[in-house]
Amino acid sequence: MEQKKIDRINELSELSRLRSLTEEEVAERAALRREYIDSVKANLVAHLDNTYLMQPDGTKTRLKKKQ
Repeated sequence: MEQKKIDRINELSELSRLRSLTEEEVAERAALRREYIDSVKANLVAHLDNTYLMQPDGTKTRLKKKQ
């Protein structure tokens, strides 16, 4: 996610503490927050996909998704 979008989320959050947000601002904030959450989840999944567990015998096994 781009830094300017994160800055906009912070700007809208600060505005919400000072005054009530308009409907457009509330919708924009919700969309930006959803995009941010999806980005964090995707980064976490990518990181976990490249994570291995070292077994006592020295072998490496890749993490598996829970079913």
